[in-house]
Amino acid sequence: MPRRSRPTLLLLVRHGRTPTTGQVLPGRARGLHLSDEGRRQADALAGRLAEWAGGPGPGKVAAVYASPMERARETAAPLAAALGLRVRVERGLNECDFGEWTGRSLKELAKTPEWTTVQRYPSGFGFPGGESFSAMAARIADTVAALCDRHRGQAVVAVSHADPIKAAVAGALGTHLDLFQRIMIAPCSLSAISVSAAGPAVVAVNSTGSLAELAGS
Repeated sequence: MPRRSRPTLLLLVRHGRTPTTGQVLPGRARGLHLSDEGRRQADALAGRLAEWAGGPGPGKVAAVYASPMERARETAAPLAAALGLRVRVERGLNECDFGEWTGRSLKELAKTPEWTTVQRYPSGFGFPGGESFSAMAARIADTVAALCDRHRGQAVVAVSHADPIKAAVAGALGTHLDLFQRIMIAPCSLSAISVSAAGPAVVAVNSTGSLAELAGS
């Protein structure tokens, strides 16, 4: 009998906290960096990942990728350093393009008539002048597939943003995009998807503490 190949483990990390997290929809606007708390979060996660991976050098993690946004690359930097790797920028991990909504306050947006659609029927919503949730979900699905194909049988870290990670987790669960807002992804949390020939399996979602759940991965 042919030997069963080892599954690929994709470790999806949301960037750390910024000065506007939870207040503004930053989207792809440039110039937003991690706050002091966000840097502490990234450093702490780097320590946990290095411990799980057995330290820097050839080990469990083959590569560290990040969205082009500064906040994602700044989160990825200590993770890569702790693992003895470099950060590779992957455009497919980018934040959803919120178009004309970029930079607007969440409190203001929550009062708009479109907000209910964003929360309850996201598959039918496209941001004015930007990307639709469906296009974003398709993009992240293609990116996940490409990373898993590139690193078959290995573990890979991918630093992205809340909505793309929620969409990736929903896709792995077979959950419709209209329910993806029910998935919570906190700043600097880790969600893990194991991908094999039999399909994906969600190992962890929104983990901000011990990585004990990855022990068998």
